[in-house]
Amino acid sequence: MAMNGASDGGKPAAPVPGGQDASAATADTLIVYPSPFPIKVMGPAAPGFVPAVVAVVQRHAPDFDPATIETRSSREGKYTSLTATVVATSREQLDALYRDLCDHPMVVMVL
Repeated sequence: MAMNGASDGGKPAAPVPGGQDASAATADTLIVYPSPFPIKVMGPAAPGFVPAVVAVVQRHAPDFDPATIETRSSREGKYTSLTATVVATSREQLDALYRDLCDHPMVVMVL
């Protein structure tokens, strides 16, 4: 999706009150902080995967309780998916958490 308006014939997004374009206004109001926010992380079914994810999550959400993680194994048992629900306090916090999870060598995917 082009952010510069190229997908709609090069026309810029219609302005909204406050001087923001419509996409920025929508993006700013999707989450009200603080708010519970589930993050799904997928990786190998290896002994160190869960502790590695917990360490990254707790760096960004110190109040996260590892006992609340939900886990599920893939059909063939090769992968594990974790759902960690954090109390999100800002977009910056979530962006940094996603970046660190995506950069971790054991993490295959983050949703």
